[in-house]
Amino acid sequence: MDEKTLREAGYRQYRGSEIDVWFNLNICQHSGNCVRGDSRLFKLQRQPWIMPDNVDKATVIRVIDTCPSGALKYCVK
Repeated sequence: MDEKTLREAGYRQYRGSEIDVWFNLNICQHSGNCVRGDSRLFKLQRQPWIMPDNVDKATVIRVIDTCPSGALKYCVK
């Protein structure tokens, strides 16, 4: 998906230098796979709670691919 489509679908962008993470709260099932996947990338008590540059690109992709709802997407730059 491109950025325009993601925005129109209700996703919010979290920018990183090599990869951007997109999140849509409206479709999130709160499975917790993201925060259990890597707390350096996803941490609920932090603002912003998603920080793509805290881990390598492969980790971002691996963790997001475990999201069962599709609430998380990524775009490699």
